[in-house]
Amino acid sequence: MPQQLLAVTPPRIYCIPATDAPIVAVFRRGPSVWSHVGRWDLDSRTYESGAWLRGRIFPRRSDLSPDGRFLSYFAHKPTADWEHGEAYVAVSKLPWLTALHAFATCGTWTRGYYFTADGNSESPDGAKLPIPYGLCSIPVAQFANERRRGWQEAPDSPPRPPDDHWDERRNARMRKPQPSGPLTLCVESLGWAGGEFGAAQAVDGLRVRYSLESSDDLTVLDDLQWADWDADGLLIAATRSGRLQVRDLASNSKLVFDQDLAALEPNPQAAPAQAQRW
Repeated sequence: MPQQLLAVTPPRIYCIPATDAPIVAVFRRGPSVWSHVGRWDLDSRTYESGAWLRGRIFPRRSDLSPDGRFLSYFAHKPTADWEHGEAYVAVSKLPWLTALHAFATCGTWTRGYYFTADGNSESPDGAKLPIPYGLCSIPVAQFANERRRGWQEAPDSPPRPPDDHWDERRNARMRKPQPSGPLTLCVESLGWAGGEFGAAQAVDGLRVRYSLESSDDLTVLDDLQWADWDADGLLIAATRSGRLQVRDLASNSKLVFDQDLAALEPNPQAAPAQAQRW
């Protein structure tokens, strides 16, 4: 009898591009008790595996510094035994999670923190980071990370009701024009926005669908779980099968980069010395 192959659940992937550098922070979840972080260099077309955490990172409540060097991440690690408890925000060097600065939160309802370019900070401990960035609480809004990276709500996006304090009673639709190109990348939330925890490939409770708009057409990108444009107008994406890709849409969607992350298995390693200091 032939040996049956076990089905492999594709990982959940979410990415955060730096605003001033060709670097992308890659958050990968799977198996479900493990989180993984990687560094995607769009210029050199390389992917660097980094830290593994036996716990949960909330990517939509995390951020990458404008220069692509530092992570602000929100994590929940039930077995954590340090003074910050099991739910905390930390700052580390991408792609590692060694905390150079950290503080406790009130639990998993925390919004997380993003980097401010002016150095202003609202962190609970009031500390000033020894880098040219501060930390402020991420606003309560669907696609908060995308909004800080050039995405805007589409004209047909449902308005947010005044009493929808957590922005969860609508399915927002966002748009981002292709740099120097004719296309527009769109993303919309599905189902109960912010409440889809446990749903396949939902990230922080948000399921999404991507599409491409042209002057006279709309193409649904059902194979993608995350996407954006690079500075040259190439489509950078994570597929639902667990691959990072760069696609040249002007050349019949030619792949100029393709990296399989589905086959990765937890392999915790000590952070290098340079990641253990500012």
